[in-house]
Amino acid sequence: MIDDLYAIEKSAYRDSVIHRLDARVKLVIALAGIVAIVAMPYSTRVYELGAILFAFFIVLWICSRLSPLVYLRRLLLILPFGIFLIGFQIFVKNRYYDVFHPIATLPFGIEIYAESVEFASILLVKFIVSISFIILLSSTTKMQDLLEASGRLGLPREFILPLGMMIRYIFVFAEIFGKIRSAMDTRCFDPFDRNLPYRYRLRQLGYTVGMLFIRSYEQGERTYMSMLCRGYGEGGHLHIRSKPIGAKEASFFAGALAFIVLSTVLIYLHP
Repeated sequence: MIDDLYAIEKSAYRDSVIHRLDARVKLVIALAGIVAIVAMPYSTRVYELGAILFAFFIVLWICSRLSPLVYLRRLLLILPFGIFLIGFQIFVKNRYYDVFHPIATLPFGIEIYAESVEFASILLVKFIVSISFIILLSSTTKMQDLLEASGRLGLPREFILPLGMMIRYIFVFAEIFGKIRSAMDTRCFDPFDRNLPYRYRLRQLGYTVGMLFIRSYEQGERTYMSMLCRGYGEGGHLHIRSKPIGAKEASFFAGALAFIVLSTVLIYLHP
């Protein structure tokens, strides 16, 4: 998981047309795509809108010059969390349908309904499209740029400062974890080695987690003292300089937003 954190930020430092776009443009376009697919009522029209938005995502991904394996790897990392909730829907009679037709009967009286399967597939389309736009945004935009873009779009400074600290020190935490893991490897300790007694592995992992918490606490104390020495207080905030959006970026933003809005409205109004 820590390695994935570095990989995401490494992808954001590449160069392409999408990478060079203003972070505000990418953030609003991603939010527009997510809101469009989520706001579409639960019906078969979601398939049409999902296909259009996913095709739009593929075009943007190709322009970003990132490998499809990067997208698939991150999608497969997130997919199990959504698949569990989506798969459970096939056994439930949801409120979007009045009549249910069973297509399979399992032991203990559990039935699978055709309407529930359709609802689960609609939910899956919404989930994949939403996650795809999030992956595109995180893979082409640096964390600090996302933070500054949120501030320029009006996110309150009470949120900006804690988020800025979290972004800055999450990599410090990852470095501490990396050092602990290197120390474990140097001592030839593998927590998944079945040749070692289970209790021994569990005890060593407990020591490792405790050491990680202690180091995090000590780092937090040093960070807090450093912040006080630099004048941080109740009125402290992260300075974000103003940045105009170029004409090309504004044109792309207007065209992409118009495409998403028109696609959603036309599919919604289509009988």
